[in-house]
Amino acid sequence: MKYKFDFGALVEYWPQLLDGALVTLEMTAISTVSGLAFGTLVAIGRRSHNRALSRLCGAYVETVRNTPFLIQLFFIYFGLASAGLRLPVFVAAVIAMVFNVAAYTAEIVRAGMDATPRGQLEAADSLGMSTPQIYWHIVLRPALERVYPALTAQYILMMLATSVTSQISVEELTGIANNVQSNTFRSFETFIVVAVIYLVLTLILKLAFWLLGLALFTRRRRLGTSL
Repeated sequence: MKYKFDFGALVEYWPQLLDGALVTLEMTAISTVSGLAFGTLVAIGRRSHNRALSRLCGAYVETVRNTPFLIQLFFIYFGLASAGLRLPVFVAAVIAMVFNVAAYTAEIVRAGMDATPRGQLEAADSLGMSTPQIYWHIVLRPALERVYPALTAQYILMMLATSVTSQISVEELTGIANNVQSNTFRSFETFIVVAVIYLVLTLILKLAFWLLGLALFTRRRRLGTSL
């Protein structure tokens, strides 16, 4: 079987593909910031001495981590619509992404917190630091620095998972690609181009997270420790 590639058929669709890439980045940015904030709170809740709160946070984390993202997306978009709450596709997709990535963030951050040496906590307490000060300066900030590479890897995976939201007609990169290939009948060429765009987006995000890490974690930069 011979196949003749024709990428020229895609030229007129470049603006749409770029718009889809921008939507993908927008969704990733929102879910990253919101997921980090919510996931950190869940991690704190899981380490709480309040057993009910700890179990509630644990149930949330285990439920999300052991169910497919697509099912969570359908539950939020179609399930809530059946209950009378119809959300715009973009809003439903972002909520599902935050709901999903926050659970993974919680486990990553909690692991960083649990790695805090007990001696540091005792030293901070002997210096008269308050509980919020100890949590922020001794537990949370070093924990985030410690697990930053794992967090960034998780958020890049979430960027790639935005492709799933095309199933509810979000016009992100994969959603636009589906429209393009149905119009041009050039599926092979379309998805080769889209794969390259995803690769470029991944490299851009890696560079952005690396630069952000250098700006946030100055101690590592002084020590020459790579992120």
